[in-house]
Amino acid sequence: MFKKYRELRGYTQLELAELVDKDVRTIQRIENNETVPTLESFKKLVKALKIEDKDILNYIKEKK
Repeated sequence: MFKKYRELRGYTQLELAELVDKDVRTIQRIENNETVPTLESFKKLVKALKIEDKDILNYIKEKK
């Protein structure tokens, strides 16, 4: 989900990492489903990428 929205918004991984104050490797791991973002990171990513509530709920359902 995060990669899709990052690309839709035209951000590079580095730009997104800077927006949410995270390391670019962390963004890569999240996008590659190697790790689940912390709640704090999740909120920052959602806000920076302007992700809609319905897409957030679908993401959560997929992770269960």
